[in-house]
Amino acid sequence: MQINFKDAEQIKRLVLIVDDEFINRELLGGMLQDEYNILYAVNGKEALEIIRESASTLSIILLDLMMPEMTGYELLEVIKADEALKQIPVIVLTAEQDAEVKSLKLGASDFIKKPYENPEIIRARIARTIGFYEDRSFIKSAERDDLTDLYSRTFFYEYAGMMDRYNTEMKTDAAILNVEHFHMVNEMYGRSFGDKVLIAIGDAIKEYLADTEGLACRSEADTFFIYMAHHDDYDGLLDLVNSKIKELSKGLHLHVRIGVYPRVEHDIEMDQRFSYARHACNTLRGNYMRYVAYYDMTMRERSVFHEHLVNDIHDALEQGQFQVYYQPKYNIEGDEPVICSAEALVRWEHPEYGLIKPETFLHVFEENGLISILDRYVWKETIETLGRWRKDNITIIPVSVNVSRIDLYDEGLPDYFMDLIEDNGLKASDLLLEITESAYTDDNTQFIEAIENLRAEGFRIEMDDFGSGYSSLNVITTMPIDVIKLDMRFIEHIHEDDKALLIVRLIMDMARSLKVPVVAEGVEIAAQYDLLRENGCSIIQGHYFSKAMPAEELEALMMPED
Repeated sequence: MQINFKDAEQIKRLVLIVDDEFINRELLGGMLQDEYNILYAVNGKEALEIIRESASTLSIILLDLMMPEMTGYELLEVIKADEALKQIPVIVLTAEQDAEVKSLKLGASDFIKKPYENPEIIRARIARTIGFYEDRSFIKSAERDDLTDLYSRTFFYEYAGMMDRYNTEMKTDAAILNVEHFHMVNEMYGRSFGDKVLIAIGDAIKEYLADTEGLACRSEADTFFIYMAHHDDYDGLLDLVNSKIKELSKGLHLHVRIGVYPRVEHDIEMDQRFSYARHACNTLRGNYMRYVAYYDMTMRERSVFHEHLVNDIHDALEQGQFQVYYQPKYNIEGDEPVICSAEALVRWEHPEYGLIKPETFLHVFEENGLISILDRYVWKETIETLGRWRKDNITIIPVSVNVSRIDLYDEGLPDYFMDLIEDNGLKASDLLLEITESAYTDDNTQFIEAIENLRAEGFRIEMDDFGSGYSSLNVITTMPIDVIKLDMRFIEHIHEDDKALLIVRLIMDMARSLKVPVVAEGVEIAAQYDLLRENGCSIIQGHYFSKAMPAEELEALMMPED
């Protein structure tokens, strides 16, 4: 049953009255019995047993000081030393003014003077004290992360601001600690073990901060914020975190990375400081040789540039600044290479910055959630181009379009594609959907379902950048895919690096056993082409055959020679 605030006010709280005098217990109980449920104890020893039995439901203790067996002072000392019990407020019952100071030092919250006079004042004091402690308990529950006992993000920002106000001359750092691909820990070892790893990281951060001035929070999932006095390096924190993780499992290897905005400018909003730290942390993504990155002027200029791009995307779409180019793919299994498909690639002709390469802006839009807007623009342009070719009786080749991770969260995606396809007189087989390998590893169940829904409509799925992540072998055996597209970083070195060539051969063998064709993109020179052909690659994409080109140039390329 859910209880609202009005209902909560009507609940009778539980009160313990501790006094060895019968008449005092009866008088006080009589004043409170209409509003509270009452328990009684005749001395501190009996009271302690009741308190331990009822700690979770007890709202307040009314405590006489002078009693046999265990005095009120002695009971206060026991309560103060116990983390669970000291959350229960205690009002001392006394006729001695001198007892107040000692009781306060032992943790008492308030006093009711003997002999009892005005019942209204007594009830008001008790209600006020209970209300204060309940509010404080509620605030504390919101203040801390349940798992790590670090601050919640909201309270962290508040206390970090206070740290600034009371230490105006202190140089401070804003740091973000993150574990790359942490979701794989949950998938491989279970969420319970994953929680233990997060607790260990939280403990390491608390231990590190014990020797310096600072505070920390768990912002979300596996991301921790730290605000502290400036440090020249963070090796000590990394070592401590890795040590705590090793205590859980010696075989567990995690890429813990830290982004730091050092010597923060105090006139910048707290949220922005950690945005800078996050930007630095993100530069370490996929880099297993570096663990700490610092936000500097170069990053700031890049960040400002990226903000401009984000702000300009809507105008750019309206004004047609984005142009769709097509890079042909060639089937090389026969005697002569033949154009068999193409990939739609986007270019941005920016009025201020000129031609911007896609690798400059795509990841920015992915981080800001704007990539789906651009994706839909490219899909529409591509499908309309294919539709025009069909009307003009130009030979149609399938064209690949990129589908971002965020697009797959849209349950209406298959219907969106089918509406565009049918409006332009096409079939699902005219379009290939490229999905990067990294998208597959975030939430396998959801992605399998999304991809199966697309395949059920007749779309073929290409796994892009295969080999870029460490879960590739698992992914290829569990995910519904129709084509593998090799990560171009393998292709770049196959003619000069035996290890790269060996990996490519293994992937080719595996693809053959699964009866899945392989596309190699980024092929630049004849040596790369020859090795790929020798090792059974089906399709080639890259400057060796053709650069990306406007639709009109691709049309001319596909037209039969007179």
